[in-house]
Amino acid sequence: MDRELSEEELQDLFAWIDKIPLSRPKRNITRDFSDGVMAAEVVKHFFPKLVDLHSYIPANSTQQKFSNWSLLNRKVFSKLDFRVPEETLKKIVLSTSGAIVPVLNALREKIHKKLERSTENILDLGYYDARRPEKPHAETIQTEARLLAETAEVKKDEKNKQKNSKLHQAVKTYSDMDPTFRIILQEKEQAIMALQETVEILQMKVNRLEHLVHLKDMRIEDLTRHLETYKAKGNAR
Repeated sequence: MDRELSEEELQDLFAWIDKIPLSRPKRNITRDFSDGVMAAEVVKHFFPKLVDLHSYIPANSTQQKFSNWSLLNRKVFSKLDFRVPEETLKKIVLSTSGAIVPVLNALREKIHKKLERSTENILDLGYYDARRPEKPHAETIQTEARLLAETAEVKKDEKNKQKNSKLHQAVKTYSDMDPTFRIILQEKEQAIMALQETVEILQMKVNRLEHLVHLKDMRIEDLTRHLETYKAKGNAR
């Protein structure tokens, strides 16, 4: 968590934060996140069930800021297998320059891992509860779609980085070759990567459809079970 980020990693982190709708405009990341409220909002954006924003009070006092972060550690970060050390918390609440950046970067990594696990087993996050049939099915589908979209974006960014790295390595490998052969090989390499990316995108779409079908099947089973219950009550009368 104390690792210093490169300029490219910093820009990538800031771009990620900019995509998240927060309650306050982002002016100075060190001060903006010092009270923990916006950190809670970041997690809330991806996992609505994990965070109760009413528990986190916007504050200027060091004591309340520390209280917010401590609550995040206990109630939220623990569910992401994540914890901010007390010494780091002290630096954050005092708006120490650079203290919040590695924490946000580590939090982003934990969120990405949780999202990936969510797509494999969406029910682990509690977005659908068969015991609560009053929960709108449309909301469940929208939540599922948003999680999958976030995960797809994360994987796309990772794939782009890997692709750029491979291309860079390919240029080095082919640098001693005849220019004509080098161009042909590089074109083939790019074509193969493009096809691999297309296959991965199609696979993600298939996975998404399978998840949605699974959720619909669960909803049908739930409604059928309640219908049978109502029929049984009617016959009993």
